[in-house]
Amino acid sequence: MSSKPFPSWPDSAPDLIATAAGRRPADLVVRGGIWVNVHSREILPDHDIAITAGRIACVVSDASYCIGPETQIIEANGRYMIPGLCDAHMHIESGMLTPAEFARAVIPHGTTSMFTDPHEIANVLGLEGVRLMHDEALLQPVNIFTQMPSCAPSAPGLETTGHEITPDDVAEAMSWPGIIGLGEMMNFPGVAQADPKMLAEIAATQNAGKTVGGHYASPDLGPDFAAYVAGGPADDHEGTCEADAIARVRQGMRSMMRLGSAWYDVESQITAVTEKGLDPRNFILCTDDCHSGTLVNDGHMNRVVRHAIACGCDPVVALQMATLNTATHFGLEREIGSLTPGRRADMILTSDLSALPIELVLARGQVVAEQGQIQVDCPHLHWPDTARNTVHLGHALTDQDFEIPSPDGSNAVKANVIGVVENQAPTKALQVDLPVHDGLVEGTGDVCQIALVERHRATGGVTNAFVSGFGYSGNMAMASTVAHDSHHMIVVGTDRAQMALAANRLAEVGGGITIFREGKELALVELPIAGLMSDSPATQVAAKAQAMVDAMVACGCSLNNAYMQHSLLALVVIPELRISDLGLIDVRSFKKIPLLEPIS
Repeated sequence: MSSKPFPSWPDSAPDLIATAAGRRPADLVVRGGIWVNVHSREILPDHDIAITAGRIACVVSDASYCIGPETQIIEANGRYMIPGLCDAHMHIESGMLTPAEFARAVIPHGTTSMFTDPHEIANVLGLEGVRLMHDEALLQPVNIFTQMPSCAPSAPGLETTGHEITPDDVAEAMSWPGIIGLGEMMNFPGVAQADPKMLAEIAATQNAGKTVGGHYASPDLGPDFAAYVAGGPADDHEGTCEADAIARVRQGMRSMMRLGSAWYDVESQITAVTEKGLDPRNFILCTDDCHSGTLVNDGHMNRVVRHAIACGCDPVVALQMATLNTATHFGLEREIGSLTPGRRADMILTSDLSALPIELVLARGQVVAEQGQIQVDCPHLHWPDTARNTVHLGHALTDQDFEIPSPDGSNAVKANVIGVVENQAPTKALQVDLPVHDGLVEGTGDVCQIALVERHRATGGVTNAFVSGFGYSGNMAMASTVAHDSHHMIVVGTDRAQMALAANRLAEVGGGITIFREGKELALVELPIAGLMSDSPATQVAAKAQAMVDAMVACGCSLNNAYMQHSLLALVVIPELRISDLGLIDVRSFKKIPLLEPIS
């Protein structure tokens, strides 16, 4: 990897001072705009911003004294000048794109800084996968800061990943130039119980003076929550209601409120600010997970800010939550997050502070997008073959691999069933009486089969269970090698033969998502890098993803962003019920439970 690091403020200070004093012409002046100051929460008309060496030299009412013969002029024409938007917590892999293609997709939406946790690829490729993500991130024309993943596996003893992350890995990564902190600490029971491995990772991060990311996915705000906060995580994005947001802020954490492709947690929590009047500087907006279709068709952080405003938040407060608050949280307030001297010249010009059309985007003093069109290159890393050949099933699967025998020959059984909840990460633990035909347990009504197929070590292992909520009908199956967080393969279907077809197809193409119905492939999204990402342009991936969504609908699914629900069914750190390669996991107790129960 070769990338020229962006000059530090001390390196640029002589030129910045000279420009601000009028001794050196600015490289660029944005003239005649409305300065949205997120430090003072003011809207100040008739200001100019002078930029030198990619940083802001001064913001003044008249920067004509900074203009020389070679100075580039951008006329703001009375538009609002706002800081480039920051995504405080996100997973690039959820966009099904590499860092370069993700950057290309979000730059026109005004995102100029991202704080990414590549724990998806860490589960598949380990520290080497994190390094590849980190290295490509540093090549981009915008700021992509990497958090070192903390939990691979996310719940030790409850799943088997392709690789594990150790405290030594964390300590090593803390010296890398783009590492900003520790990724979300998902093993919240481990922290609450003072697990030595978890505390060693937190200690390595804090010793490096960096931020520990949180993930407390439990409604219990009692002693376990108190113990988790005492363990060191500095933020949390798993809140789903106002009480969650308030509890986190009161305990000194930053409450990260997310609006992703499937997570709609802003509206239910922002009332802590808009109605309860809590200090908004302790609240941060983020996306967490956005797939390519959302990025191409709906936006990124601009979508989140608009949504917060629509929920009653003052526009400048919403902008604080997506700029300065994020920068402050990660110790970067002197680098990004505001339009003030010394900061990187990351800026948006917009004609409407509420509708937020993204008309011009600057990053590091360079025009990177205009009127929705990217204006710069986003360099790619060479991804080695080891990152592309990651789907190993051991043998071609048949319908017999997906059979669930009745344990006692009875005509009906009681099954523990995963219940999908629309627009939320948690599931419900259901119990449903299911019929038995020819000695095999079958789904009925809205209950269909789910299987987790081992794909890292070619063990040939298949864990079978049942799931409710997708609404599928007919003989169909959907398979995905995106299976948070262990990223084996999740197959959901109403017919075992279709499930085998779908699984074998993904082994053939090296990973991705596919849907079969009656022996015919309805959609395919190839994700050859780690079975998680494509290095094709976002528009191409989004078109295939849309075909996948359309195929889900054609098979009877009406859930909003149901693919995201599908991909999270193996996430054994979010209640209530999940599937892993080791069996069915009750995340309320963090114990494996039987699939079938005797009917009393």
